Amino acid sequence: MAASDAEEPIQTYRDIAYLPTDGVYHQFDLYLPPGSTSARPLVCFVHGGAWRSEDKSQHEILARRIVSLTGYPVAIPNYRLTTPSTQLKHPAHAKDALDFLHFILDWEGPSGGAQVLYDASRIFLCGHSCSAHMFTSIFLSPPNPDDSSAVLNPSQKLVASVRGVVLSEGIYDIDLLLRSFPGYREWFIAPSFDDRLSYASFNTLNYEFRQGVEHIRWLVIHSKGDTLVDEVQSEGIYKRLCALLQDCKDGNGNAALGSVERYWDLTSEHNVILKEKEYPELVSQFVLRDTTAK
Repeated sequence: MAASDAEEPIQTYRDIAYLPTDGVYHQFDLYLPPGSTSARPLVCFVHGGAWRSEDKSQHEILARRIVSLTGYPVAIPNYRLTTPSTQLKHPAHAKDALDFLHFILDWEGPSGGAQVLYDASRIFLCGHSCSAHMFTSIFLSPPNPDDSSAVLNPSQKLVASVRGVVLSEGIYDIDLLLRSFPGYREWFIAPSFDDRLSYASFNTLNYEFRQGVEHIRWLVIHSKGDTLVDEVQSEGIYKRLCALLQDCKDGNGNAALGSVERYWDLTSEHNVILKEKEYPELVSQFVLRDTTAK
């Protein structure tokens, strides 16, 4: 773990372990705004890659853009991937993401608390592609919970700390995805979820809110130029979140404070949007609307 060069205005800490293992898949990178002396909200981006590929280092430019636009720290974790050698199955990938989120709640930083790096009570999450499925598996629960969903149950401290979630180009209904892209079954769905007649139990479009998440704001993004995941996935989670929030009441019987927005106007390919300027601008505007509101 080493800080970036002195001429670099954004301070970078790399390969921070969030679990006591030697593997690179349980590490994250942290990007700090220049002159950061107060506790600022933290933005966390979790990469996609069909549960089988990509690395945190591929999204450094995105992280730096969000830091520059918001003035807030950005963290990007790795998680274990499904490969021929690992044969890793759901919910292991999402459990890694959850372990990372629980770690950052109490982490005192590389200097053991001497420097305030971020405000862990104000966290914003960005899940892209398969990690959008991970986040909806963590903060939503299936109608008939089982052991795999229990493993992904977030602590109430984490739930209270998450202020907003951005979901982009997400996968939510695997059976629906396979009707559009049948080749995905052999490519990455069966290796990650086993080869099943139906994946209905993993369809987060049918899930309910877990306890306490009603305050969270959601932004659903989908590009019209995405040829890898179709818009019907994002349309489905948008409608589901709207329905859940409409039905929610707080402890006093008042309507839930959460909200859901959507943005369908990007035009580039699935991962290309992450390299362009509009996506980090959308994320940053979403975060700043919450943190600068009076």
